[in-house]
Amino acid sequence: MSTVDKIIHAVFESDEEFRDALSTTIKEDLDMNMAKFAEHAGVPASTLYKIMSGKREPNVKTLRQIIKTVKRLEGSEKGEFIAVIAARPVLDNISETKRKISGNLCTIREYSATSMEEAIIAAVRAEREGAKALVCAPIVSPTVEKILSIPVATIMPKNSLFEAIELVAKKIN
Repeated sequence: MSTVDKIIHAVFESDEEFRDALSTTIKEDLDMNMAKFAEHAGVPASTLYKIMSGKREPNVKTLRQIIKTVKRLEGSEKGEFIAVIAARPVLDNISETKRKISGNLCTIREYSATSMEEAIIAAVRAEREGAKALVCAPIVSPTVEKILSIPVATIMPKNSLFEAIELVAKKIN
């Protein structure tokens, strides 16, 4: 279930679930504070704070603005992104979150994993969230290719492998 789906589902459950889902989305998924999100959404910060504190229920227009903003900030408005599954040090080397590929602007979304199990779970989650393709390590790619219906490419870090071998060779000498 996508972040937006979780918010919409929570709207129909209860006011408290909606507030919890929106709060988690803003703080954890989007890594923002309420004021910054309100600015992106074009909703007065005071309105958002009242909604989050339970002093006010969102009207339909405000709810639409919130959903549209979450979609835009997640890069899922068009739903096209490439998922990259790797350990955090590898992901830290990715400097671009958007890249022009074959004339189309494509979003790159990172999924951190430190074990085979986490990588497989991240792959399934990425596909469910709308990934159009996936890039992952060679140790996990054969398994992931069997369970996903999207293209999978394998990271082949030749240069970094040789650099690591040279570094460790220096350490043992």
